Amino acid sequence: MNETSHGPFDRRLVSHRRARALHEAARGGRDAMFLLDRVADDLVERLAVVRRTFATVLVSGAYTGLVGRRLRAALPGALVVEAELSEPMARRCDGPAFVGDEEALAVRDGSLDLIVSALSLQMVNDLPGALAQMRRALKPDGLLLAALLGGRTLAELREALLAAESEITGGAAPRVAPVTDVRDLGALLQRAGFALPVADSDVVTVTYASPLALFADLRAMAATSVLVDRPRRPLRRDVLMRALQLYAERFALPDGRVPATFEILTMTGWVPHESQQKPLQPGSATARLAEALGTTEGKIGG
Repeated sequence: MNETSHGPFDRRLVSHRRARALHEAARGGRDAMFLLDRVADDLVERLAVVRRTFATVLVSGAYTGLVGRRLRAALPGALVVEAELSEPMARRCDGPAFVGDEEALAVRDGSLDLIVSALSLQMVNDLPGALAQMRRALKPDGLLLAALLGGRTLAELREALLAAESEITGGAAPRVAPVTDVRDLGALLQRAGFALPVADSDVVTVTYASPLALFADLRAMAATSVLVDRPRRPLRRDVLMRALQLYAERFALPDGRVPATFEILTMTGWVPHESQQKPLQPGSATARLAEALGTTEGKIGG
């Protein structure tokens, strides 16, 4: 994979960072998968109200199999297969798993009833293309259920880093990845060929004893910068110290702890099928609105 030709993200580095996080956790380091745990619970709850049987399921971006384990418990009898970019993480999955990239989905067209993705799609270079591949892999009336980080994620950190670097060096290097806005997701789903698109936002605020504790969690989440144009040298110490100071000055809570915002965007889309509800054609209504409201119909301006 050529890291310079496909977009803003270095996909090989995404895989490397996940493998590093797994290795450090195994050696007794931090385990900061609390966001993934929260998202997994939410996705399973959303599936619980869907009146449909899903026989073949793909988890795209499996990490170490947390979402797959929840789905196997929630969908007994379903074949749940997991695809993960990082080979060491793929080996940690409990069920059938393979090393796979969301940017080149190695699944036969029309073979799946359900695709679930949790906190992985925000690091693909071509989100519309990835959604289109998922659309092709699903059967008619198949469901895509995906969660990814949104535009308000790490707003405090972005502001502190930008202000500190601009103040000390006169410019700012790209250090925090671009993210998607919830208003764009419905259009992206429609563009990829999904019907009945829905997207919503959930803002989660986590507090830390200091910004350094947040940095440690981001490393443990494999969520540090994977930008192709990221600076190759570590952040200068004076810039880092100023960023920590600004973070605390601008955002510290009364108890001295600092907040970090994570926005989780969740989207659902169905592959078109004749059984799905369709909007009525203009003029096809069989009852008058005035009758439903119990009022008298009249002309406007007449």
